[in-house]
Amino acid sequence: MSKKTTTLYRPVNDKELELIEALEFKGFPPRLPQQPIFYPVMNEEYATQITKDWNVPAYGVGYVTKFEVDTEYLKKFKIENVGGKIHNELWVPAEELEEFNANIIGKIKVIGEYKKE
Repeated sequence: MSKKTTTLYRPVNDKELELIEALEFKGFPPRLPQQPIFYPVMNEEYATQITKDWNVPAYGVGYVTKFEVDTEYLKKFKIENVGGKIHNELWVPAEELEEFNANIIGKIKVIGEYKKE
């Protein structure tokens, strides 16, 4: 029997995407000291909004990634709403990111790429 999974999304810049590629698209890189939380988002629309509004202006390019995580494992995290109806994300403490990565089922996929026009 296969595990039930939940689809999550993560907006990333080109540097983070290179680190994900180095991990063979099986996990996210460790957070930097000034980044105590890893926050994947709950829907593609929100991930795309972050990519277009933040990553593209800041880095010139942004990507939307999509991945599956074991649903049972995710129950330990509260869904946080940080704005409007679509602005739902999980707050994963940085020190738990390795365990989070171990619960990703399959590979992280790039589903969107946006650049400065």
